[in-house]
Amino acid sequence: MTPKIAVIGAGGFIGSRLVEMLHLGGAAEVRPVVRHAYGLAGASRFALDGRVADALDATALRSALDGCEVAVHAIAGDPVTIVESVAPAYRAAEQAGVKRLVYLSSSAVHGQAPAAGTDENSPLSGRQPLAYNNAKVKAEQLLLSLRASGRTEAVILRPGIVTGPRSAWQAGFARQLLAGNACWLDDGRGICNSIYVDNLVHAVCLAATAGGADGQAFIVGDAEAVTWADLYRPLAAALGIDVRQIPNASAVEPPPRWIDRLHQFRARPTVKSKLALLPMRLRRTLETALTPPPAASPSPWWHPLARAPAPGPTVSGEMALLYRCATRLPHAKAAAVLGYRPVVSFEEGCRRTLEWLAFAGFPVDAAYLKRAASFTNG
Repeated sequence: MTPKIAVIGAGGFIGSRLVEMLHLGGAAEVRPVVRHAYGLAGASRFALDGRVADALDATALRSALDGCEVAVHAIAGDPVTIVESVAPAYRAAEQAGVKRLVYLSSSAVHGQAPAAGTDENSPLSGRQPLAYNNAKVKAEQLLLSLRASGRTEAVILRPGIVTGPRSAWQAGFARQLLAGNACWLDDGRGICNSIYVDNLVHAVCLAATAGGADGQAFIVGDAEAVTWADLYRPLAAALGIDVRQIPNASAVEPPPRWIDRLHQFRARPTVKSKLALLPMRLRRTLETALTPPPAASPSPWWHPLARAPAPGPTVSGEMALLYRCATRLPHAKAAAVLGYRPVVSFEEGCRRTLEWLAFAGFPVDAAYLKRAASFTNG
């Protein structure tokens, strides 16, 4: 009898691929669980028993998980969602009789540029510069505390940069290359702790049943040591762009200021509707104060939206850390306990991603793609 595995967050990049591979592989019966009905669009071609349940609604999740032996928490979202979705998912799994919950965390719990020697035993900090990292740390701690008094087993996976078809890392950089605004740091020599999405799915399948994994966290990654240049060089070549033309960023983009956040807040539809209730004169005064001057005219120094122009291409603080990463995270523990071995090479993963980019309408050079195929198949 094949186990029944529920995938919570089945409409996302990782969740949708997990559903595909579980179903097409035939080793398990899979149940996609999504927040909105349209999230089942991809899985609908398989005529699966899909369910709709909000990740924060333990009652709805309990019904969605009924009859499943394993549940996979593959929910993406902002820091609040990351933390607040853990307890409902665990409680629902426990009430539904799910034996094991596999939680997809992130190697970001160790930071974007972890220290040498970092592994699963390294202490985690909830006071990192990025809210995402802190949320993942808190989510892991919450899950383990629930497991300590609960019946459902919990296994945590910590993937790094997840690559492959539909990956925002590769598709996003391809768009930047085509727009002429791509840049990096140190010519991309930093370590990219990558994992091809099919390798991550393989790790999930192992974590679903492996003995000795309960209550444990596992770093998982590709077999090869990969730099950011290794990841992005094939993209540039396939798009006919000389990788040497990619400039190095000259500065790190400053974090948003309070006035920038206020401007974004004002643009929300609900806020706009409330502003419409104000007297016209007051509303116009607020609009004038919060609207930047025309691009053609320089912002006066006193204007709240004035900002000194950047000296050149910039990267975010997160990307600056990632580009300067000097540590390759190990997955020896996953190999020893889960039996994890990457099933797709980095080179083959790049080739498959380029094929998907061509399918998605990117101007991928057909001759380059053919050469890449013959090289990996040879």
